[in-house]
Formats: sequence, C-alpha cells, structure tokens
Amino acid sequence: MPTEILMPALSPTMEEGKLAKWLVKEGQTVKAGDIIAEIETDKATMEVEAVDEGRVGKLLVAEGTEGVKVNTPIAVLLVEGESASAASAPKSAPSRRTPAPAPPGRPAPMPAPAKSSAHSGAAGLAAAAGAAAAKMQPRQPTEANGHNRVFASPLARRLAKEAGLDLAALSGSGPHGRIVKSDVEAAAARVGDARGAAKAGTAVTARPAMAPPLALADDKILALYEKGSYEIVPHDNMRRIVAQRLTQSKQTIPHFRLAVDCRIDELLRARERMNAVSPKDGPRAYKLSVNDFAIKALGMALAQVPAANVTWTDGGALRHKYSDVGVAVAVEGGLFTPIIRHAELKSLSEISNEMRDLAERARKRRLAPHEYQGGTTSISNLGMYGIKSFDAVINPPHATILAVGMTEKRAVVAGDRVEVATLATCTLSCDHRVVDGAVGAELLNAFKSLIEDPVRMLV
Repeated sequence: MPTEILMPALSPTMEEGKLAKWLVKEGQTVKAGDIIAEIETDKATMEVEAVDEGRVGKLLVAEGTEGVKVNTPIAVLLVEGESASAASAPKSAPSRRTPAPAPPGRPAPMPAPAKSSAHSGAAGLAAAAGAAAAKMQPRQPTEANGHNRVFASPLARRLAKEAGLDLAALSGSGPHGRIVKSDVEAAAARVGDARGAAKAGTAVTARPAMAPPLALADDKILALYEKGSYEIVPHDNMRRIVAQRLTQSKQTIPHFRLAVDCRIDELLRARERMNAVSPKDGPRAYKLSVNDFAIKALGMALAQVPAANVTWTDGGALRHKYSDVGVAVAVEGGLFTPIIRHAELKSLSEISNEMRDLAERARKRRLAPHEYQGGTTSISNLGMYGIKSFDAVINPPHATILAVGMTEKRAVVAGDRVEVATLATCTLSCDHRVVDGAVGAELLNAFKSLIEDPVRMLV
C-alpha cells in the first residue's frame, strides 16, 4: 500500500506552513534520513527527512504552496511493485480561503437555520460542537468492501463507544492520522460543554476572530488613498504571526511598566578590561557587549527573585527553575527571539559567543524551533539606534520583558555635588496577572544592582 508523507509539525504550535522547495523528483529513490523538502514556518526554514525508503510516486503539493496544514499528505512513497496510479490525492493543497471538500460518501455539513429563542441558540452550539468534533482527517485507504477504514487505538475505540461518539467523524492527531485517547476526550468535552449550554438555555453569540470592532476593512482603508499612490506588499508568514502574537499580548495581558536608570560606568570599564585580555582567535575568544552583561544580569536577577520567574496559565502559575532569557533580534520582515538557556549559570564569554551564533543564524532564518520557542523572559535593546527609553510588548507566554535604552553621559547628583555619569534607562514590562508591582520592582532593583556592580556577576 502506498505510504503518504504528511506535512510535519516542526514545533508544538505549528498549524500550517509553506512547502518552499522539493529536493526530490517523482520516480526518485530515497532512503530513510534523506532530505526531501524544505518547509518554511513563521520563523525558519526547516529540512524534512524521509522516514522510510522507497520511490517517490507523486508530489501532491507543488513547491511554493503556502498554508499547507499539518498532517496534510504532501507526497506518496511507493515500495517495489507498487504503481503511482494507486495514489490519487490532488496535486495541490487547499488554499487558506477554500474549505476542504467532504470525504467521499460523507455529506458536507449544512448550516442550521436561525432560531430566535435562547434555547435554540444553545442547541445550535451543540450541533456546531458536534460538527467541530467531526473535523476531516487525512484521506484513509479503503478496504476491499468499499467502506472507509478508521485508524484508532483500542483505547480510543472503547472510549468513543462509551461516549457515544462516531469514530469516523473524528480527526486523529496520532501518526498518519491515527485517532488516540486525547482526540476522543477532546471531542467528548466539546460535545458535553455544548449540551450543558443547551440544557441551561444559555444564549450564545459568536465572537469576532481577531479584528477589534472598530477595525477598518481593507476596502475602507484603500478608499482613503488615491489609486497609484501606494503599492501593496503582501505579508509573509513571519509578519502575520508577529501581528497575531502582539495583538494577543495587548488584548489579553494586562501590562504595567517600571523604569529605572542604571549607572554603568563600572560595567564599561570591566568590559574594556575583559575584552583586552580575550584571546584573539580560537574557541576561547570572545568580545563582550553591553547586551551580554544585561542578559547575565537579568538571568541572575530572576534567580534571586523566583516569584518573577513565572508564566501565567489558567490552571496555575508556572514557576521556572532556570532563567531562559530570550533576546530580540531584528531580521528583514520581523524579528526572532533566540533564547539563552540557563543564563544565570553561564559565564559572560559563553553568553557572548552563544548569542553571536544565534543572532547570525536568526538573520539567515536557520534557527531550529527549540532555539526560539519557550523561555521565561525577554530583552529588547534599541540603544544602538539612539533610543533613550521605550516600552516593550510582552512576548507570550513570558510574564516580563526588559527594554534597554541607549547609554549616554548625564549629570547626576552624588551627595552634595553634581558629576557626570554614564546611564542607561531600563524599562520592565510585567504581566500583572502573575507579577505584582512589588515583585516587579524587586526584580528590576536586583537587575540594577548587578548591572551597576558587574563583579557580582563573576562570583
């Protein structure tokens, strides 16, 4: 039986991607581990390996196709004796705006007629939940009797029978679309919630997807400008994801901000001395930046104030054991936030060399998902652009982000005299759901103490 190669999930949050390039042709023989394609996610270009050996029977999705859903068949692999005619999937993936056709033998769901009563509205939700539970799964091979075969684990079959669910109507998240326990439990929960709403007679209204109520539609915006006075630059995947995440952050995270001026004369002197004694080449060579000190100081500050090293979830606050500091890196069309893991435990030279490598690969969009996903906090530094201070937007699921401004000489009062000092304004944005004002202030003061006295970072 031909083996379908599915669109892989290259990260836990990936739902779709762009099939950027095929590295094999139809009829070509491949072995397990051979690179067969390049997939573009919102952040990086990843290589896809063949998981088995065989001959490429058909390429089902043309290279350059965007919006290919995870687990969509993208190619067919044949073993000796099989012919390409056995595979009949379409040549291209459905576009974002075109709904996938219903599988053969299963009628497409019809919209329910509108009812005026609250009870019928909740009953409509129950029907909608049932339809949501019946999401289409990847095409399954048919048995000799012509009936669609359903791939499910024995436990999933038993749970579906007990819950009164039709396995053929469920979408599987296991290998090759196999229905597993979590798929059945999720479907049962959706249907149960909808039935509960129907019994309570609760009226349900649909919420808008992402756009706020007063957002202007594209045609309304274009009408404000003279034709020919602009050009439309289509959004790529990175820009769309950045827009979605920042909108989510501002709409769902209650930000508050704290600012402090850090005197960094001692840091600059220490940096100069350290760089002067650094080996000029070889694996032990390094060149420290102010940002490297900021990463180390924030990592150590989070270790000193563990109440701020947290992530909000509805079930409870995740209190992290390590300080994984993400650092914003600007790239063409967006930004990456590669992560320095266990920043509180690493030396300044380790942080410097690791950050340099991550930044270089980020600009080439060659980071692996585990190198920019997760983390417990972030740093955004715009000092090199001459920005004195700014407020950064929290990067979900983090609870804090530190904005570092430019270093400049200012007049400060020391005792009863005025003297010149080098200062940098640092602003901490906090998620008030999980970081209270006093905790945020404690974290920022711990950072200030470390950045002003860098010798403490070497102990």
